[in-house]
Amino acid sequence: MICYAISDIHGSISAFEEALELVLDKLENPDTKLILLGDYIYGYEDNYAVLEKIMTLQYQYGTEKIIALIGNHEEMVCNGNWSINGYGFSDEKDDKYINWISKLPRYYTAGKTIFVHAGITEEAGEYWEYETDDFTFTEKYPAETGFFCENYKIVAGHVGTSEISGDSDFHGIYYDGQSHYYIDSTVLESGFLNVLKVDIENQKYYEVTAYGDVLIIPYEEEY
Repeated sequence: MICYAISDIHGSISAFEEALELVLDKLENPDTKLILLGDYIYGYEDNYAVLEKIMTLQYQYGTEKIIALIGNHEEMVCNGNWSINGYGFSDEKDDKYINWISKLPRYYTAGKTIFVHAGITEEAGEYWEYETDDFTFTEKYPAETGFFCENYKIVAGHVGTSEISGDSDFHGIYYDGQSHYYIDSTVLESGFLNVLKVDIENQKYYEVTAYGDVLIIPYEEEY
């Protein structure tokens, strides 16, 4: 199985469509999935366009192939703390989006790879699925690095890779060399979204580019 992952779209429909151009043709293969890691919205009118695009993709390909996870931004909408339009309270036209958001899962697993918006309770080891609370799945901060559990890898967004790396100019995929791949490009600053490709069977992780797939090496080895 091949899984592609995109995270933290933040209402940036143009960047989202550019990222989708790299993967949509590959979804015709029955053994592929696209996993979206949450934070689709961020106080912009394009929030509606992003949500519509994701819902349309799920209608076209099915929810088993297009997997959308909930992020903390979507959770704030469900809790009444944010509105989708970013300017006030939600209105009746938002009901269908809120209904959709409220059903989104908090994580997805494929083989030994865990896809999540923010993170998990890593000290629980292989029992993480039972020990991680809802808040941690969507709000965990700061980003955790280092060794998690033998053979497991965690793919997450939520915290920009520029912050994790400590390099304000870096927005690519951050691999800590052990158990974590972070893919939040801080799109409102960088203008692009990272696309991660995961070869589930062989546990190989690639950055998808217009020029081909590039095997990801640890940040500290590359920079």
